[in-house]
Amino acid sequence: MNENKTNINWYPGHMAKTRREIKDNINLVDIVYEVIDSRMPLSSKIIDIDELIGNKDKVLIMTKYDLCDKTETDKFIKYYKSLGYKVLPLDLINMKDVSKKVLEISNDTYTKMNDIRKNKGLKPRSLRAMVIGVPNVGKSTLINRLVNKKAVNVGNTPGVTKTISWIRINKDLELLDTPGILWPKLENQKFAHNLAVLSSIKEEILDPEQLTSYIIEILYNLYPEQLKTRYGIDKVDFDNLFDLYDQIGKNRGALLKGNLVDYDKVFSIIINDLKTNKFGNITFDRIEEVE
Repeated sequence: MNENKTNINWYPGHMAKTRREIKDNINLVDIVYEVIDSRMPLSSKIIDIDELIGNKDKVLIMTKYDLCDKTETDKFIKYYKSLGYKVLPLDLINMKDVSKKVLEISNDTYTKMNDIRKNKGLKPRSLRAMVIGVPNVGKSTLINRLVNKKAVNVGNTPGVTKTISWIRINKDLELLDTPGILWPKLENQKFAHNLAVLSSIKEEILDPEQLTSYIIEILYNLYPEQLKTRYGIDKVDFDNLFDLYDQIGKNRGALLKGNLVDYDKVFSIIINDLKTNKFGNITFDRIEEVE
């Protein structure tokens, strides 16, 4: 695979603050919902989550399941279940009864918590859950589906949620929403690039040419048919990628005066084609990477 030389290390101050606040508030909740992107079920998982949440019950909620390559993502579902996770894949756009499904998978924790309260002579109360995850994996969309109205801001850029806040879903469930967090050092650059091309890291801080070459590289290696369908590309010469960009630019009308290809526009086309699912269902992680 062609080595990508862009080094990604993005850890703004609000993320460090979020990590501290998670630790400070973890004892206020009964369960943790870790939200990950089904298209990158390994890259979007918080690597040190157990350090942050201790022994709290947790559910792995896999959003954007409608956009993933289910053959590959289902291997991760099986893997995470083998580690003892409760896993809930969700299509947040089309799926009905999201709230019911989330409560059902949390029922053991809800029952256990209220049994303890009953034994202490306390009245039952709603389940309190913390929602955490890297930026732009669908936390806000999940919460809005749970509450059945626009409770929090939703955007296709990282960092939309800025502060920790409580949201009452119904009589049975309260959520503590947290801003997206990344780990301090994105040491695995493949994971970092996956996060970048699928919106979890602000693309403005990256070189669009390097980002585009990474997209082409991954698609060529994992989904060559999708690449061919979208751009009519059979072979990719990674030593001469601008030949490929010339072809795409001319086919898409991304031209400057004199019929010269506007490479910045070509990069934008390819990046946006990925973000808007023009390549069909994809998963950028492979189960072999966990071994």
